[in-house]
Parts: sequence; C-alpha cells; structure tokens
Amino acid sequence: MVKLFGLLGKSLKHSFSPDFFKAYFKEHQVDAQYQLFEIETIQYVENIFSLNPSGVNVTVPYKEEIIPFLDELDDSAKVIGAVNVVAFKNGKRIGYNTDAFGFHQSIKPFLTFHHERALIFGTGGASKAVAHVFKSIGLDVIFVSRNPNEGLFHYSDVNEAMISACKVIVNCTPVGMYPNIDEVLSIPFEALTEDHLVIDLIYNPPLTKFLSKAQEYGATILNGSSMLREQALKSWEIWNN
Repeated sequence: MVKLFGLLGKSLKHSFSPDFFKAYFKEHQVDAQYQLFEIETIQYVENIFSLNPSGVNVTVPYKEEIIPFLDELDDSAKVIGAVNVVAFKNGKRIGYNTDAFGFHQSIKPFLTFHHERALIFGTGGASKAVAHVFKSIGLDVIFVSRNPNEGLFHYSDVNEAMISACKVIVNCTPVGMYPNIDEVLSIPFEALTEDHLVIDLIYNPPLTKFLSKAQEYGATILNGSSMLREQALKSWEIWNN
C-alpha cells in the first residue's frame, strides 16, 4: 500500500517540499507519495486527517493553530509552542517541531564570536523555533513585529543603532517570497557590516531582495534551503521511528 505524506498550509504553490520528497522517495526506493494539502482555515484539517496520512508537515499559518487538533506534543513542540510535523502513532496525533533542529544545523557553520544578539522579524511559529535555538546557545533575542505586543518592537523602531547592536538578523516573515519577489523589509541596510549574519528563512527565490541588499553591504547571507532540507530529513526520521 502506498503511504501518503504531505504539507499542510494555506498557500503552498511556492513550496519545494514535494520535489524534495519525490526525489528522496525515488533515491531510496520508498513506495510513497507527498501531496500539498491547502486548506482555507484550520478547521478543515480534520478532512486531511480523514485521508489517513502517514505523516504531515505543517507550515504557515497553521503551526500554532493546529495544536488543539492534536493528542500530544513532544518536548520541543511544547517548549517552542509551534508544530511543523504531525506523526500518527498508536491511534494518536503527535506534534513535533523540527524547525528548531533544522535551523540549528543550518547556522552552525556561520556563527562567530561577533554574534551575541539576534534581531528576529516576525512572531509566528518559525520565529519561535529560531528564538528557541538562539536562546539555547546563549544569544539574546529581540523580536520585531507589525503588531507588537508589550516588550516587542515595531518595524518603524528599527534604526541603525539596533542593526549595529544585533549582528544576527533573521527574516521569519513571508515578505519577499515568491511570487512577491520585489517586496523587502525596510531596514537601514547601510548599518550592516561584514560581521553581520543575515538570514532569510525564505528559499523561493533563493536570493531574496532582503538577502541581496544585505550582501551589498558585506554581510554574510543564508537562505532557508538548508534548513528546509535538515528539518525535512528529521521529519522523515520521526515518521519512521
């Protein structure tokens, strides 16, 4: 029987996950298929679960909204407060977070002693995983949001002093993602230096305007493709454990 896996989200045409898993299944001779499960609201997740998938990845905007529909969370998902992998074991729906693992693996080669403080754009599920990783390795974290709660900064608050103080900058928003490739976060790029590490979790396009402008000012740049690969492989490990 062919096993069914897939990606759950709202707008998924940009996703490379089906291509990744299709290639992986072919290389490893796995009898399975990977589909895109687009739903308009999280309530429709029950329709997806009724298909009896063997495993599901979860992306924006449902990484937090899916939690009430699950029976259990693993430790990483509990701590982070976001789920990007659902496994079905012994009749239970179990939520995991492999974003943190994938992000940690992807940034390892790039961190230096200059990187003591991180500026994170966005406050969704992905940003929670990123913040969890930074805090676990001793970096201070500052959040920037369009709709900031108490203790957070608004986009308009970001100035040269803040950029200078935060040598790691991460875009966890969809700004600049295909098809809106001309969009870019408005920050004082001129304050960037060669000591900065600028990360965009977007992988389509591979070089967003955000990364392109950061590179112009000498910053080291990293997109989300390596994180995607690492978290996807971890997902597969969970589904087959």
